[in-house]
Order: sequence, then C-alpha cells, then structure tokens
Amino acid sequence: MLAQWQRGVPVADALNAAVADAALPTLAAGPLRFVPQQALPAGEAYEAFIARSAGVPTRDNLHDLFNGLVWLARPALKRRLNALQAAEIARLGIGGRRGPARDALTLFDENGALLQAPPALWAALRARDWRTLFLTRRALWTQARLTLFGHALLEQLATAPRKPLCAHVLALDDTGDAPLALDAAAWAAKPLLPLPVLGVPGWWPANRAPGFYDDPAVFRPPRSPGRVVAAAPLAA
Repeated sequence: MLAQWQRGVPVADALNAAVADAALPTLAAGPLRFVPQQALPAGEAYEAFIARSAGVPTRDNLHDLFNGLVWLARPALKRRLNALQAAEIARLGIGGRRGPARDALTLFDENGALLQAPPALWAALRARDWRTLFLTRRALWTQARLTLFGHALLEQLATAPRKPLCAHVLALDDTGDAPLALDAAAWAAKPLLPLPVLGVPGWWPANRAPGFYDDPAVFRPPRSPGRVVAAAPLAA
C-alpha cells in the first residue's frame, strides 16, 4: 500500500483497494470507505461527516495513510470512537473547544496505545515511577503487550523516532473489549496514562543503558502524596 502511494496512487484509492481483505465495519450510513479530503463539506465536522456518510476524508499524506491503516487493523474501536465523537457533536455542537470527552477521544485517536500488563507495571505507571516501571520491574515486560493505536504517534515513530515521544495508554483486558465499553462520561474522566514509548524494554536500543531514564524532561519524577504530575504531551 505504501508502495502504491509512492507511485502516485491516491491514499484513499490505495486504502479502498485493501478494504476487501479487511473486516471493516458498516456504519449507520453504510459500509465504510475512504474518500478524498475534498468530499468533506466546508463547515462540517470531520467525525460528524464520517458518521453521516460512512466516508473517511483522506489526504494524500503519511498521516492519513496511517489513519486508514488503523481503520483496517482496529475497525471496531475506530467505529466506537467515531460514534462517541459524533454523538458529542450532535449534543453540544461545534464550538471553540471540544469538551473533555472529545478531547480525550481525540488524544487517544491520535496518540493512543493499548496496554495489557501485570498489576505491578500498572501500579508503577500510575505513579509515574519510571525506575520501577522500566528497571526494577523490567523483566515483567515479557508478560506485557503494548499495541500502538494513534496514527499521529505511528507516523512520528516511523519518520522521526525520539525519546520524548509519548503514548497515552488505555488498559486492555483479556477479551480486548474493555475500550469498546467506555462511554462519553468515562472518556471525560480522562482514563489515559502517559507512557514514553521508547522507554519500553526492547523498543529502543539506547534504553538498555540505565542512564537512559535519568532525564527528568521525559521521565518526570514519581508522584508523591498530594502532588499532581501533569501528563507529558506528545512531542511535536
């Protein structure tokens, strides 16, 4: 598919050619398909248009190619995110701000990841206790599964991998259905945790050196009682 795009095939056409091999969902408006960006009417919200037309506006760039690939790989979750976004838009309209639910949905759609891991790793991640997460409990990562979801994160890791890149992680249960059960209120409660992905054992050769984690600009100090540590944003 990447080779097709590099040969000049529009991204939407390249993705549509792969649809037959994927279990893409049918939305209320019909079977999902990829359409040129020009199909999105001026003034209509992107997510509302997808819900109304079952068409995903797609530009000819790597960012939208990764978005389409995530639709092919995780169609049920992408459909759920779109349905929640469209419902929030129908309820609140489009204003200067998305609101807490749409903010979290957008953050996950762009920069999210799914993590299935032993409780000790989750406890360290919640506390932002990076040395415990990545060094003391390093061996436990062999029992974990981290799946990248956000297409902006995938694009940046593919084109410019660097230490500050941060995923916003959602817990994945054994069935894989937990994210599908979250409603708008659950998303508004900000269920995501920041994870510097290149700190994950096996994901970046440099993190084999313990000093890799001695960087407070990326691996912020552990949370102490009564202290709130802000989530690290995805580096631009």
